[in-house]
Amino acid sequence: MRHSRGNRKLGKPTDQRLAMLKSIVRSLFLHGRIEVTLPRAKEARKMAEKLISISKKNNLHARRQVESFLGDRAITSTVFKTLPERFEGRAGGFTRVVKTGFRRGDAAPMAVLELL
Repeated sequence: MRHSRGNRKLGKPTDQRLAMLKSIVRSLFLHGRIEVTLPRAKEARKMAEKLISISKKNNLHARRQVESFLGDRAITSTVFKTLPERFEGRAGGFTRVVKTGFRRGDAAPMAVLELL
């Protein structure tokens, strides 16, 4: 059974949610680690893991898939240059989510999303 297996809606319409998650994944690939709320980190982790798995194939179709998701050729080229050799022997689990406490102001649970 697949009860409660959908994705988190994060309080946003679909287009805004996907734009936000793409932005988080772009920042993750640029900086290596970012601090976001825990639910956002968990959702962005799913997308980042899929993109890294696709980039390990390293062919034209994979490059076009990643570029269509990220929307930036420069980030795509860095993803294809650095990440496949970095995660060569690893089948999955390319990212880590570490809880960092609660945000001052609204007490939202915060986490660090980082590449291993």
